[in-house]
Amino acid sequence: MSKINILPAQVYNRIAAGEVVDRPYSVVKELVENSIDAGATEIEIYVENGGKQLIRVVDNGSGIARDDLQAAFLPHATSKISKADDLEHILTLGFRGEAVASIAAVSKMTITSKVSGENCYRLSSDGGKLGEITEAAGENGTDVRVEMLFFNTPVRLGFLKSDKSEETDITNFVSRFILNRPNISFRYFVNGKQVLQSFGGGEEEALVGVYGASTLKECYKIDAEKHGIRIRGYIGNQNFSKPNKTYQSVFLNGRHIVNTTISAAISNAYMSYLMKRQYPFYVLYIDVPTEIVDVNVHPNKADVRFADNQIIYGCIYSVISSVLDGNSKALEYLVPEKSLSRSESTSSSNIEEAKKIDSSSEKTKLSENGGAKNFSAFRNSPSPISGGIGSKSSDPPKNDRAKGFASFTYEEAKREIETAAPRFTEERLAQKAKIELPFDEKNIKKANETDKTEAYSDLPFEENILEVNDSALDRLGAKKDVFEENKRFLADLDTKAKQSKIDVTTCVYAGKLFNTYLLYEKGDTAYIIDQHAAHERLIFDRLKEQMKNRKVLQQPMLLPYMLDLNASESAFIRENLENIREMGFEIDEFGNNSFKISAVPLDLQNIDLASFFNDILGDVSGYRAIKLENILKDKLATAACKAAVKGGMDLTREEIDKLFALMDGNMGLKCPHGRPVVVKMTKTELEKMFKRIV
Repeated sequence: MSKINILPAQVYNRIAAGEVVDRPYSVVKELVENSIDAGATEIEIYVENGGKQLIRVVDNGSGIARDDLQAAFLPHATSKISKADDLEHILTLGFRGEAVASIAAVSKMTITSKVSGENCYRLSSDGGKLGEITEAAGENGTDVRVEMLFFNTPVRLGFLKSDKSEETDITNFVSRFILNRPNISFRYFVNGKQVLQSFGGGEEEALVGVYGASTLKECYKIDAEKHGIRIRGYIGNQNFSKPNKTYQSVFLNGRHIVNTTISAAISNAYMSYLMKRQYPFYVLYIDVPTEIVDVNVHPNKADVRFADNQIIYGCIYSVISSVLDGNSKALEYLVPEKSLSRSESTSSSNIEEAKKIDSSSEKTKLSENGGAKNFSAFRNSPSPISGGIGSKSSDPPKNDRAKGFASFTYEEAKREIETAAPRFTEERLAQKAKIELPFDEKNIKKANETDKTEAYSDLPFEENILEVNDSALDRLGAKKDVFEENKRFLADLDTKAKQSKIDVTTCVYAGKLFNTYLLYEKGDTAYIIDQHAAHERLIFDRLKEQMKNRKVLQQPMLLPYMLDLNASESAFIRENLENIREMGFEIDEFGNNSFKISAVPLDLQNIDLASFFNDILGDVSGYRAIKLENILKDKLATAACKAAVKGGMDLTREEIDKLFALMDGNMGLKCPHGRPVVVKMTKTELEKMFKRIV
């Protein structure tokens, strides 16, 4: 009997759907990309119940002829490529012909389409089973309805996020479509309410529509061309940063991508300007010759592969760093616009100085049809160049140019790139947020003296567990505890913590070293304790406990603080509103993606709200619990460090014994900054050091 089965279309289409259509947002992505490829100038998107109940995309594109309607539902049926060579020059967003077939296989799908000058026709599919083509009423273009997504794959349906979370992901993709295609008019509706709208008025209008006019004022507009690669768009200035990466968009040849080479180049250019846990803002459009990029590396087409990552990295890094540093090259890259009133003139003064140095430099224009040729010349020509990537020379190259670009060998290009390392200057400043805490040294010392016997445990381990729909597990027939591994890990931590504890009454004080390290003996083991780290940890634990169990009183604000966020951030805050309110904040929704803070906790009335919410928004994935004592951990650690006894202070024997007793025998403690409090040394280890034993 044969063991290899030839799967029917209904089965392999459902399998393929798992790669192409994993969530509702991917359905929206595929359908909108098809509308764009069809030449649409107006696109409407309708979503209900997070896309689970309905996803509808209406466009005014070229439409689908009656004779092609059935073929549109077939796998690997596409109008965008016809032969293998076309894969080397992909200019459309879609090209595999998998999307419609995959979506139809896991939903109830209807396509209504009209080609200009012809009648309008409709064809429906129920889980991949096609109906009959019927005549319908409609305007030029295509109307695609996807209902009851994953109705025939209940396991996948059970593992979808909540309606709000799925809606947020769709909103993020629609926002990127608005940025990616600023000349197309988009209207986006959620449960009958219009959420986003663009009018096709260009890149600046699209940026303002998605992020607001205030963001535009904080950005540099750039348009640069290097070696056949064009880099244009908007980058945040040196002092404009965000708490997470949801404000970063890259569009390569008109396709939204997430690529490590590009993101690394931009991040390294910003590295010395940004504080810890802060990320740059950018919306960049990058155009490269189709011959040097492969977009066919993953079914969702979210990533690409370059022929040479070093060249891509070098071009992007040199352009961004030149603009941020304000050197002479920035003259070639910046687009002067009156509407871009930047908050600082750091680069302006540098650019004026650069004008004196390089008054003859002119912006090189990219030939419309010469990109691939230029890149090829850049890699393969035997002619060297001066003033390439990372070069500081402003002298014009002595060698011939190909369509306006100097050409040199690939090895020489790599050497130039290696010299383009990030440059650091003393003038780069970072703004520091200040949060005043209601704790001073006197309060801490007083609290420390009132409790001589309080036991302290190690820092709590936060369980990092994803929520899983129980009904989905029931359908899977899963009886195994999916969190068994987590529980085992927590149990091991608890066991190790218990093993590291000793009975303090069995220890004998043996002296101190350098007025910093306290020595205790227990049998054949010596414990060396850092008095500052130990005291710092004890105070830190006390402060966390006080913050956790404090009585919350509110201080109303004279003027409410407005928190304007993007779709991902607002969904995260919305889901955690109760946690934030329990901290003592009076916070309410105030329109789309905005929240109003009307009162703050009385004991945190001088808090920097912008910095505080940036700390919260640093983990929009939502895997970490929002707790005030954890958000203010750095501030509490600083307060504990200042209040603790210092290394070199001469403690009395009574103070030493008190500190040791408060440790409650926990020899596994670490200070809030991660340094060990205790180092253990056995008699055997000491005797080996003196060669008493081998």
